[in-house]
Order: sequence, then C-alpha cells, then structure tokens
Amino acid sequence: MGKRVLAFDLGASSGRAMLARFDGSGIEIEEIHRFSNDPVLVNGTLYWDVLRLFFEIKQGISKAHHAGGFDSIGIDTWGVDFGFLDEDGILIENPVHYRDTRHAGYGEKAFKKLSKERAYEISGLQFMDINTAIQLYSIAENRPQLLKRAKTMLFMPDLLCYMLTGEKNTEYSIASTSQLLDAKKRDWSGEILNALGIPKDLFAPIVKSGTKVGRLSDEICSELGVSPVDVIATCEHDTASAVVSVPAAHEDFIYISSGTWSLFGTELKEPMLDEKARKYNITNEGGFGGSIRFLKNIMGLWLIQESRRQWIREGKTYSFQELEGYAREASPFQCFINPDAPEFIPQGNMPRRVQEYCKRTGQYVPENPGEILRCIYESIAMTYRESYRMISDATGKQYSAIHIVGGGTKDSLLCRMAADACGVNVTAGPVEATVLGNVAVQLIAMNEIADISKARKIISDSQKITSYTPKDTQDWDLAFIKYKAAK
Repeated sequence: MGKRVLAFDLGASSGRAMLARFDGSGIEIEEIHRFSNDPVLVNGTLYWDVLRLFFEIKQGISKAHHAGGFDSIGIDTWGVDFGFLDEDGILIENPVHYRDTRHAGYGEKAFKKLSKERAYEISGLQFMDINTAIQLYSIAENRPQLLKRAKTMLFMPDLLCYMLTGEKNTEYSIASTSQLLDAKKRDWSGEILNALGIPKDLFAPIVKSGTKVGRLSDEICSELGVSPVDVIATCEHDTASAVVSVPAAHEDFIYISSGTWSLFGTELKEPMLDEKARKYNITNEGGFGGSIRFLKNIMGLWLIQESRRQWIREGKTYSFQELEGYAREASPFQCFINPDAPEFIPQGNMPRRVQEYCKRTGQYVPENPGEILRCIYESIAMTYRESYRMISDATGKQYSAIHIVGGGTKDSLLCRMAADACGVNVTAGPVEATVLGNVAVQLIAMNEIADISKARKIISDSQKITSYTPKDTQDWDLAFIKYKAAK
C-alpha cells in the first residue's frame, strides 16, 4: 500500500488538507478539505482567526481518516507571525496579522537600538517592518504587559502543532523568518534579543526540518476517532517547503516561489552576510538540511488579488483568467510601480493606489483594469530582472534558468514576462510545490525517501513542467530604464 501522509498548507487567504500516497516511486496528492483563511479586523487590529484554522485542521484529519487513513501529519504556513502562550500553555490572544499597522515604521526605531549593519551581520535577513523582530519590538514598546504575561512564543505552524500534540518546539525554517536567528549558529541571537528588549526565555527550542515533534494527542484522537500518528515538523515555512520541490538537476539554480508573495532566490550551504548582500537587502532564510535560502521577498500576486477584490466590491466580478486577458490586450511599458513600496502592503483599494503612484511619479496613469494589471505584471517581472542580477552579482555565479514553482505557475503571462524580462529560460512547475515539499520532508523523516535530491527527482518525474524561452529581450532592456526611473 505504501505510505500515506497528510499535509496541511495554510496560505494568507486559504488552507488545504492534502492526502498524499507514495508507492516507492511516485507521489500522488489529493485535496480532501479546503477552507478559507479570513483575517478579522477588531477595534482597529487585524487578527488571524487561529481557532477557526484549528477547527478546519481537525476537519481535515477526520476526512483523511475516512479516506483511508494516514501515517503522519505536517503543517506549513506563511512566515513571521506568532502567538503567545501563558504559563499554563493557554493562548493569550489571537495572533496579529503581519499586514496590521501596529508595527509600521518600527523598523527604523528598532535599528537605532542595533545598527542595520550589525543586525544583518548576525541574522542576514532582509529589512522589512513585518519581520517578527520588528513586531515584537513594537509590542515591547507599546504593550510590555503582554510580554510579561507571555511564557512562550510560537510561530503559526508551531502553534498549530502544539494544539495537536501539546509539545512546544520551533522548526528551523520558520524561525529563520524572524530576524532573531543567528544565521551562522542557526540559533536565537542573544545580541539581537537584548538590544530589542525581548526576553530569550520566550522562545522554544529550535528543531531541524523533518523532526518528529510529537504524537497526535489522546484528546484529539478521542474526539475524532482516529489513531495516534507522528506530527512532523516539516519545512514549516511554506517557501522552504516549496524549494524542496524545485525540479533542479544541478546544485546551482534560481527559483521563484510564486504566489501571494514572490520569493526569488537560490539555495546555498552557508549564509552570505557581506556588505554586498546587505546593500542588495537579500535575505538568508533556512531550508531543509540546514541549507540557506538566499532570496528577495517581492510583492507578488497579492497586487492582482487585492485589485480583483476591489473590483468585486465595486460589483465587477472578474475571474483571474479574464483579468489576465485584459492585461495581455493592454499596451506594454506605459508605466511602472515599485511592487515593494510600503503603500502596497495593506489591504484596500489597490487599483487606486497604483494610479496614485503613477501620478506621483509623473508617469502615464492607467485608466482601466487592463492597463492597471499590465502595469502590475510588468513591474513584478522587472523586479524579477533586478533581483536576478543582484543575486548573480552577490554570489558571483551565472544561472542558466529560473524555476518557477507554486500557484503562480498557472499565470502564464507572468511566467512569460519573467523569461522575457530576465533574458533566460524559465521552467514553470510543479503547481503544488509547497504541498509536495511538505510531503517529501515527511517521507524523508520516515526513511521512505533517502534524501532531498531523490525527493526532487521523484517530484520532477511525476509533475507537469512548462518551459518558456525568452523573447523581445531588447524591448525589455529599454523599458528597464523607465522602470528604474519610476522607483
């Protein structure tokens, strides 16, 4: 029968329970439960509804049981966000969403306590106000009583694993998104914590990706009528799981984990913490086997998703396929935005913000959905081009192809523009990269797959991969100058 594992993949807007079957040579996955992940705004604070998410996880476990059972469970989520437990192990309050405004502007304040140069030398992390370090610093400044009540801080996937097992751990890849980790030692940095006034005893021990962190609790088993199985700390950061699935045949490769965010990077054995990497604001995050994901966090399909939500609010119910078609029909290279500009982080009227950005920078102001989306698509692709050059320069390596994985591979226009803008071949797939990586790490932990190279070969052989050859590169070369001026 082979092994059957249950993977939960939670994104910023939805989550899935995926049941995977491994027969020794191929992995088959089946979605058995899907649920929305809806942030809740209460009295000016944007929260994650973690109890609803846990309810949905239990529904997924129950459905997987009735679908034939499973041998282990793994959970991956987005990075940086967390919840606090009190001394009795009770959740103090709902975790706050990284798009909440409580920490806006606190990055600059925090790095007066510890210079950016020193912070990067230790953590190697890209500077963003959403980082866990900045969120915690804002709490220390504004709600010190909350830190006094808190006994343990757990990142979102670790919190959900705790709810399943009663065990408190922090998996390496999710910890590495915090800007609190010593990138070389792969452990919490006392220097950063002390500088920001964050108590070190707040954090759980760090475990390697692929560690069995507990068993499904007796309470859960009794409630759902299931047998106890291992809960495995897979690569709990969704991008780390996605990178496990990159169908690369060589050691040196570029990937884009494409979804709400675009994570553009390469895989290294050790962090790069030099001045050039810091100047380029490239992050060093953890991956399977203690590897380093040397990458840029780029605002990705969020810009399109949030634009669509605004048009729906206005009564215009466009499908994503329709929007992609409108963008294809619009004239190219009329205007550009900086996708990572702070004004594009919050929820709200994204089309209006795109228009305001173009007006403020003296460019053509897009008038209709097609022109707005064309601006967004081309701006993301130009950011890929810029990131490609930065990473190549920082590592001193030339890369012959870019591997795009994740849900964004279904957006053929963005994949095509990535090839054209960067001037290199692009392969797109697998679509379900994060789930497949989650599953692969569980199978490695159970000694069903020997190592990550074998896992990548198995995934590559069983998934659809689409290729894009660059075209019209001279037009993109000329437009790049206009994009740089717009930033």
